[in-house]
Amino acid sequence: MDINSNRKSVLQWIFFGMIALYLLRLFYLQIVDKNYKQMADANALRKVTVYPSRGSMYDRKGRLVVCNQAQYDLMIVPKQVVKFDTTLFCELLEIDKPSLIIALKKAYETPYKPSPLLKQLPQRIYSRFEENLFNFPGFYSQIRTVRSYEHNCAAHVLGYISEVDDKILKRNKYYRSGDYIGMSGIEQQYEQQLRGTRGIKLVLVDARSREQGSYNNGAEDTLAVEGENLTLGLDITLQELGERLMKNKIGSIVAIEPESGEILAFVSSPTYDPNLLNSRERGKNFRILNIDSMKPLLDRPLMANYPPGSTFKLLVGLTALQTKSITPNFGYPCSRGYHLNNLTIKCHEHPSAGNLTQGIYNSCNAYFCQAFRLTIDNDNIGRNVQDAFDVWHDIIASFGFGKKLGIDLPSEKPCLLPDAAYYNKKYKGTAWRSPTIISLGIGQGEVLATPLQIANEFAIIANRGYYYIPHVAKKFQSSSDTVLNKFRVKHYTKVDRQYFDDMIDGMEGVITMGTAPNARVEGIRICGKTGTAQNPHGKDHSLFGAFAPRENPKIAIIVVVENSGFGNDWAAPIASLMIEQYLRDTISTARKPMLERMEKANLMPLRAY
Repeated sequence: MDINSNRKSVLQWIFFGMIALYLLRLFYLQIVDKNYKQMADANALRKVTVYPSRGSMYDRKGRLVVCNQAQYDLMIVPKQVVKFDTTLFCELLEIDKPSLIIALKKAYETPYKPSPLLKQLPQRIYSRFEENLFNFPGFYSQIRTVRSYEHNCAAHVLGYISEVDDKILKRNKYYRSGDYIGMSGIEQQYEQQLRGTRGIKLVLVDARSREQGSYNNGAEDTLAVEGENLTLGLDITLQELGERLMKNKIGSIVAIEPESGEILAFVSSPTYDPNLLNSRERGKNFRILNIDSMKPLLDRPLMANYPPGSTFKLLVGLTALQTKSITPNFGYPCSRGYHLNNLTIKCHEHPSAGNLTQGIYNSCNAYFCQAFRLTIDNDNIGRNVQDAFDVWHDIIASFGFGKKLGIDLPSEKPCLLPDAAYYNKKYKGTAWRSPTIISLGIGQGEVLATPLQIANEFAIIANRGYYYIPHVAKKFQSSSDTVLNKFRVKHYTKVDRQYFDDMIDGMEGVITMGTAPNARVEGIRICGKTGTAQNPHGKDHSLFGAFAPRENPKIAIIVVVENSGFGNDWAAPIASLMIEQYLRDTISTARKPMLERMEKANLMPLRAY
């Protein structure tokens, strides 16, 4: 009896154990293991990502600059695919069989999960394929938008978007494989505002992958939220003119509205068509641009370092006035250069400067070398040369030199404005004096600047002593506009307003009787300064900075043309044409020959591959 009872108990425990194991297995398959759920859902439901339209961009006059264009990703659910006519498939999609095989192998790594097989199919190709879609179970389309550039210009400003890679996916949990993200320029800077928010749509499908309607009447769908539209400070007509003027030249144009800090034009030359990085051939096009010896991908206004040359003399003069090292009536003789013991810094032939104004419009090296030396040797602003030089450095730095200005473009690089510690290290102690670093007085030596920093210098002088951080974005359509608040704060220099008028008198004289007659525009009072930046690798760089009109200035500008000689030769006429276009919305008939000559000039060196 006991033996039978024990046997019965054992059998009962075995029976209940089998039931328990069976129930646990069901629980695992239905709740824990997602594979069967994915297979079941894949046979009935399709989760479609609804990508939002990225925010459009407009120029300051409301003209469309960047918009969206519909394209299609061909999706695949590998476990739903049956044998199909690969020849027809490839013909319809205009691909070869080896490419198809590679794409299929990658897709079959996740057999139950939808993934893109081919991306960015244009409407022409997709429409033809869609008519034959019923022949290819397991395939379906997913619409998305890509960028379209209406004017084929401003590539360095606008930037481009690209599919996220593994590094981005690990760094930012918002993105999923297949998403696109801004990779440079404004697209990168304001990615969060422009991208919008993804949505999800559940769609019922049949065994042949044909859509049968929405699931649960769309109750479980989530709506996509469009990205915010952005108005730029750019004047797209001015931008296009700048790019034509800089064609076949190396250099930059940066134009700023002084009263707001908004960038009106931002030209980096050589440039490229932004649509090249907006297609299925983006990778191939990027590689071609990247190996080009002319470096079209280099953002020169933000990354190129130049000696500012004679444009820097304006700051040397203002610093000398602020420290009371000179007065506006200070004069200094020039005998074809600055001579001190065995030191000579050459200068072009011109009458000696009887005051600051004459020193500016004649761009006298001797005058500004002496003004610099008097500042550094001024006992009233420091106990020694090192102290005085740091005072000089701090005043110049208040104009935005030696640091990033903070423009809303991610590729900005700082430049060099040496201080006393720099020279103490270079000369291994304090055994250096004003003659040692005298070339700083004419914008040569160790000081370096970007075109953006030099353009900002002229905006500051136009404002008589303050600036707004230069920026490309003007306004967003909604509350995201608060991200632009930092660009609405005035930044004051360490030079008093009273010292700017004499400087501006000299700058107007540069055009009317000085070194830049090619910058004259009848009826517009332009105040400017030529510059010739020394280049140890070839012909000097041509610089010209200006603002106009003199009263209530509307535009400040710098033009840099590499390897082209004096500032009056190329940079000054280009700047004057940009100023005339912006202020009058046209170029006068009398100046059309100059316009044509600038546009057709080819100053490019021979390409070295």
